[in-house]
Amino acid sequence: MFHPTLSKIARAAALATTMAVFVGGSGPALAAAPMAKVSAPGYFRLMLGNFEITALSDGTVDLPVDQLLMEPPGKTKRLLAAAFLAAPLETSVNAYLINTGKSLVLVDTGAAGLFGPTLGKLIANLKASGYEPAQIDEIYLTHLHPDHVGGLLADGVPAFPNAKVRADRQDSEFWLSQENMAKAPEAAKGFFQGAMNSLNPYVAAGKFLPFAGDTELLPGIKSSSAYGHTAGHTNYLIESDGKKLLLVGDLIHVAAVQFNHPAVTIVFDGAPKAAAAARAKAFTLAAKDATLVGAAHLQFPGLGHLRSVGKTYQWLPVNYTQMR
Repeated sequence: MFHPTLSKIARAAALATTMAVFVGGSGPALAAAPMAKVSAPGYFRLMLGNFEITALSDGTVDLPVDQLLMEPPGKTKRLLAAAFLAAPLETSVNAYLINTGKSLVLVDTGAAGLFGPTLGKLIANLKASGYEPAQIDEIYLTHLHPDHVGGLLADGVPAFPNAKVRADRQDSEFWLSQENMAKAPEAAKGFFQGAMNSLNPYVAAGKFLPFAGDTELLPGIKSSSAYGHTAGHTNYLIESDGKKLLLVGDLIHVAAVQFNHPAVTIVFDGAPKAAAAARAKAFTLAAKDATLVGAAHLQFPGLGHLRSVGKTYQWLPVNYTQMR
């Protein structure tokens, strides 16, 4: 028996077929357009009291974190899978720009060419964010590993010609030492060479000014020792109008593992027990004081708050904000 509803469906299907033929004959299919495969410029901006904070992406790098974290690889893989991730893990490399209204301060500089071809985007993203390298007044390094110091140079010359560079003296004395490099395992010598090549032009120009421990560097910006990852690994506490931001460098590398298991360290930690203790101290205080946290290797922009849950931490990423 004839069914009017089915007749309507048939007519609609016939019309759709006719339209497809008509459209198909009028030009190329839209699906033939090439994929762009490029994200928006890698910067994110928010206000911290009266200070402007800009997170800058240097890019991402795939890391075999199941081999790098100091726990059984199978456990790492299970924790990654629970977060819909896998190894190798695409890992962000972040830096942070602070505009105090009087000074422009960059914390870490990315890798440039020292850590593979997928990094080295910091300068381009700095420019996309509205600033030029020559405007940077000071650069504060959390430590001297290559993915934090490589961006100091561009084509063999200082990328930030007007900037003073600062880092904890214990870190610079370790990584800029020819004697330490000579004693280091062959696989680690590149870390020393990267630090020396990147920083020595600033040293020669009298623009490298190391500090010792906890120090007020500028009004509203203090260094805070967090030794362990490296000999002089440093956090930076930024404070304006009662608001606080703690930039923690490499206190954490893999969110899916180390927030739930904060005792897990990574092979890059020079003194693993001290690194874990520094993380616990900083994270506990940040959670207690509701301090905003910025981390070099959490998913860009790497900014959020921490909540203590027993002996673990919950990560609460910042809400996206469009500056007004």
